[in-house]
Amino acid sequence: MASLSLFSFFCMFSFLLGMAHAELSPNFYASSCPRALSTIRTAVNNAVAKERRMGASLLRLHFHDCFVLGCDASILLDDTANFTGEKTAGPNNNSLRGYDVIDTIKSQMESLCPGVVSCADIVAVAARDSVVALGGPTWTVQLGRRDSTTASLSTANADLPAPTSDLDVLISLFSNKGFTTQEMVALSGTHTIGKAQCIKFRYRIYNETNIDAVFAKSKQKICPWTGGDENLSDMDETTTVFDTVYFKDLIEKKGLLHSDQQLYNGNSTDSMVETYSTDSTTFFTDVANAMVKMGKLSPLTGTDGEIRTNCRKING
Repeated sequence: MASLSLFSFFCMFSFLLGMAHAELSPNFYASSCPRALSTIRTAVNNAVAKERRMGASLLRLHFHDCFVLGCDASILLDDTANFTGEKTAGPNNNSLRGYDVIDTIKSQMESLCPGVVSCADIVAVAARDSVVALGGPTWTVQLGRRDSTTASLSTANADLPAPTSDLDVLISLFSNKGFTTQEMVALSGTHTIGKAQCIKFRYRIYNETNIDAVFAKSKQKICPWTGGDENLSDMDETTTVFDTVYFKDLIEKKGLLHSDQQLYNGNSTDSMVETYSTDSTTFFTDVANAMVKMGKLSPLTGTDGEIRTNCRKING
């Protein structure tokens, strides 16, 4: 009897351990919420059709979530009197967008399958569907993330690359998350979609020398030396299409951000930029694989975290 009880204890312990450290799976919602992925895709397609820029915003939301304590939807938490989230961190404040789209999708999920689909998974799937909607590659999103009950303003300020980052800083920040330099360059290529605020590139277009003069002058019309901090410029010449023009622009010294042009500035990453500029197949493959890897950064699974009913606040 004693041996049977001991056996039962170990079985239960193993089960609970497995629950706490469950693996992500692309089929996580196949039974519990079979319409989840198609519903997210439709919502994303509608949002991108309404505003093409939203595709880049949703992709960036996923990146800024995963790079801070993992893909746990901490980026979505609003500040309260007793809680400080990540939305006011330097790289996020008055910059990140798409929260309303995630809110809409979450409301749909709660109607379909209450308490089942996490905000973290919604953000991950929306990022993939946004890239596809803009003509980019697809990838299999692993699912089963749970939502955090915490956030870290200080980690967001420390771990997210700045538009002023030099190449060594970029390599280090991505390496800290387990990415190779090649993967960093591929992920930087997602800047082929979206826009940037004047305040993010003003210094470059007025002071840096590794920049095409005509390009700099054209951006100065959008971004004056004083004022107009929130004026927007396209990240590349085909900013609503996910393609390789971003890399072609770098070779022509037309990188909008300082951190962009660092990838092609007489350094070790020059050859990677050159390859991607002429080989969309390789770029699409590499960026898709890197996105899968990003989606696996420190997820909460099993019984860790929670499934928020409102992505902006912790349950209860």
